[in-house]
Amino acid sequence: MRQSAKSFLAIFALFLLSACSLPRGAAMVSEIVKEQDKETPTFQVVEVTRAQLDALSEWPMTGWHGSYRWLPAGRGPVSPIIRAGDKIDLIIWDSQENSLLTNGGSKAVNMPEMTVSSSGTIFVPYLGDVVISGKTPDAARKQIQTEFSPIAPDAQVQLAHNSGRGNSIDLVSGVSAPGSYPLEGRNITILSAIAQAGGVSGALRNPLVRLIRGGKTYEIRAETLFENATKNVLVRGDDKILVEEDKRYFTALGATGSEELVYFTKEQITALEAMSIIGGLADNRANPRGVLVLREYSNKQLRSDGRGPSMHQVVFTFDLTSADGLFAARNFQIHPKDTVLATESPVNAARTIMGLLGTAVGLSNQLD
Repeated sequence: MRQSAKSFLAIFALFLLSACSLPRGAAMVSEIVKEQDKETPTFQVVEVTRAQLDALSEWPMTGWHGSYRWLPAGRGPVSPIIRAGDKIDLIIWDSQENSLLTNGGSKAVNMPEMTVSSSGTIFVPYLGDVVISGKTPDAARKQIQTEFSPIAPDAQVQLAHNSGRGNSIDLVSGVSAPGSYPLEGRNITILSAIAQAGGVSGALRNPLVRLIRGGKTYEIRAETLFENATKNVLVRGDDKILVEEDKRYFTALGATGSEELVYFTKEQITALEAMSIIGGLADNRANPRGVLVLREYSNKQLRSDGRGPSMHQVVFTFDLTSADGLFAARNFQIHPKDTVLATESPVNAARTIMGLLGTAVGLSNQLD
């Protein structure tokens, strides 16, 4: 009976040695890159070196448009600018005895809450439609007073301006007090606008500020906006500001410090930075010669001239045991939705085999 058990354990040990796979937490690099040796591979394998970085940097961006686009900072006039939809209050003073503007004992005529039309005009008696859109309130006042000169040389014009919808901005989301805010001047910056709305919500992870203007969207990380004064742009009427979480992420898998979705903590992340963010390679498991980045490209991004991906799915490989591989990883950009995979070390597989063999031998010895 004992001899039969020992024979069984010997057969079991031989089975372990001949097994094509062993219990482990990640694939081995050889199992993945062998695809490139097939007659009809299903994905492309690219070894990343310093010599290839310039060429690879020209490959299409995946997962997003590649960089944040933001506006240059500047200064505008201190006074607000009149726009369509604004409200104008006019008071015209005229002391002439036979004034066309006033009557009876009154020396002034009041024309309240005139709405600036879509063509930028207000109607003023005896003058008709007067274009005031695009002017400051003071410039509009002087213009109306000048146009009154031929018929009322002594007339004095008083003008009050109230911002309408077109001269307001909308703080849409990600602030403590969302809403519509009128512009009290033309030197209101985006940071001032956000502060007026109570500041960025503290519940947001990696907040991103988006500015929608004229059908275009501009965006910047809130951290960059707070740190760099040159990014603090002026807002304009009808601007819409949204503060949202940066939703870009990559996936960490294999023999790493963590296996999870990892959100971008800055605008761009390199492969080496990604490894640092996820806790590096597992000392007793990972193969530093087999760090992989898995990426998918669309049909329109494929090329047949060698200047881009030739297949939808591409595996980029890194050897972190050489200076060339380290510098390559230091400058290779991770794209949103990439997968960073640390493969299993062959040494770890050997340890597993030896451990299982040791277990088998130990059981055999107990049967003697």
